[in-house]
Amino acid sequence: MLYYLADIWNSLLSVFRSMTFIDVLDILFLAIILYWVIKLVRETRAEQLVKGLVLLAAILFILNQFEFKAMRVISEMVVNGGLIAFIVMFQPELRRALEKVGRSKVMKPILLFDQSLPEAQGKDTIAIEQISLACEKLSRTATGALIVIERQTRLGEQIETGTIINAIPSEELFRNIFFPNTPLHDGAVIIRNGMIYAAGCFLPKPSRDELINKELGSRHRAAIGMSEVSDAIIIVVSEETGMISIAENGRLERGFDREKLYNYLMKKLVPETGDQRRNKDKTKEKAKARNGKNNSRNREKKGGDGV
Repeated sequence: MLYYLADIWNSLLSVFRSMTFIDVLDILFLAIILYWVIKLVRETRAEQLVKGLVLLAAILFILNQFEFKAMRVISEMVVNGGLIAFIVMFQPELRRALEKVGRSKVMKPILLFDQSLPEAQGKDTIAIEQISLACEKLSRTATGALIVIERQTRLGEQIETGTIINAIPSEELFRNIFFPNTPLHDGAVIIRNGMIYAAGCFLPKPSRDELINKELGSRHRAAIGMSEVSDAIIIVVSEETGMISIAENGRLERGFDREKLYNYLMKKLVPETGDQRRNKDKTKEKAKARNGKNNSRNREKKGGDGV
């Protein structure tokens, strides 16, 4: 056994001595890929299967080292079948992982459509104003609402389950859609390119429904489920409490009012131009200058009072 361990140690030393800069980069890239794979499958159903595959691979390595031929053949057959079973059984998780890769910052420069044009920004701003106003009024009357704002991930599957409207957003239209007992009030409204594109749409369930707070209703669960499989921003108005919530990236944030909702959506959906950033910086500098003058005046007054 000691000779066997010494042989492994000598093999490792020879590998390290022969390593080049390219080999180090190769290992670094592999580590990054493994890190992202672990991050993608964490807290999903696929996590347990990945653990099982890793354990099986370790057993296969040990069997191969000790030359257990029969056990090695059986383990190889199980591994080959396990890979196919992994792809078939966990297709939703794999799809979700690939969608996350597609929505990552690395892929943002490869957009097929430019959504930063002034016309698009103007339509988004109008839509945000009307959504904020409508949510405030729906919240006052505790009228349930579910609004999905489409971003990079296209929501064609969900749109097909609803009714195409393609209307200019307005506070009155939102209130009519979500008025109780109307044909479209139970589903979600989907906003595309600053327009109310569809209503009465069905959204997917969350991947781990059993872990969600049982106090949350079907609209909140649908919002979380939609945010898990897309980069959309989903707004929920509770019909029990009137509370406004936002679901994004699988997380639900609650306690919004009209102003807070408007600022959140503007920050997420309407990118600032260079002129807007410069104006903000100038405003901040002026405010600092005014505060500095006021502080100096207060110090002078205190000094005069002391005299």
